[in-house]
Amino acid sequence: MCLKKCLVGLTFCTCYLASHLTNKYVLSVLKFTYPTLFQGWQTLVAGLLLHVSWKLGWVEINSRSRSDVLTWLPASVLFVGIIYAGSRALSRLAIPVFLTLHNAAEVIICGHQKCFRKEKTSPAKICSALFLLAAAGCLPFNDSQFDPDGYFWAVIHLLCIGAYKILQKSQKPNKLSDIDQQYLNYLFSVVLLTLAAHPTGDLLSVLDFPFLYFYGFHGSCCASGFLGFFLMFSTMKLKGLMAPGQCAAWIFFAKVITSGLSMLLFDIILTRETMGCKCCRPFFVDRLFSFITYHRMPTGRSSLLSPGVSRTLRALQQS
Repeated sequence: MCLKKCLVGLTFCTCYLASHLTNKYVLSVLKFTYPTLFQGWQTLVAGLLLHVSWKLGWVEINSRSRSDVLTWLPASVLFVGIIYAGSRALSRLAIPVFLTLHNAAEVIICGHQKCFRKEKTSPAKICSALFLLAAAGCLPFNDSQFDPDGYFWAVIHLLCIGAYKILQKSQKPNKLSDIDQQYLNYLFSVVLLTLAAHPTGDLLSVLDFPFLYFYGFHGSCCASGFLGFFLMFSTMKLKGLMAPGQCAAWIFFAKVITSGLSMLLFDIILTRETMGCKCCRPFFVDRLFSFITYHRMPTGRSSLLSPGVSRTLRALQQS
């Protein structure tokens, strides 16, 4: 059993790392900033893979009544907001900054439990939420690459996450399972994002994308779709197999590895001011401890890649 838990945890960390780095590469390096198309593609691939897994008997998706589906519809709308705003934010912010703001959604959940549900909350959890809020609040004042649009979409992203988790916890246990909820999320996301592709201008603007016929772009998009599905599946396996504390430890480990490798793959600096934005949670080690900022090029533009990779991409674009 211990070996099985370790394998599931390592699989989750691998999928988490690969998924975030691949998405960052497509969004920030190749600058494929068309979220309705990118997220629509990811949810389409993940939904098809989940449907095939259901037909093959690998997962169980139960047929529910129309009332259960309609009850879950607001959560599916929030899911679309999560992935859309997250895509916008990740295209403009560093991965550790994005993950730190992402974690701030726990403050909304903690506040709802304390103020509205009148649940007993331990002082350690309250202090942790306050530290997390302080860390996220210090980010805009210490980020030398401050991007207002990136932070705006990150705030929308964390608000949607908080509302989604609150709705998820309010569901009765005998209604929709986690697989059922995710299946409905994928179906609704594909429909809504497809309908929104033309009004948002993404459908026509993508024709001017410089790497549209670049094999690296095609491979990265395919990988992002498959990795999104495997990340979802491994996350459910992780939560179903381990206790909450163990699950939080693996999530923390995955975030640290992802942030650490982003420091190796991109030209970055870690300033003394950003070190002051560390945050810690005493009992649930699922928080990032620092964030990083990009180097600035002499022209004032931020460089996401090492000089050699940047020169290669510029040569490909000119050809």
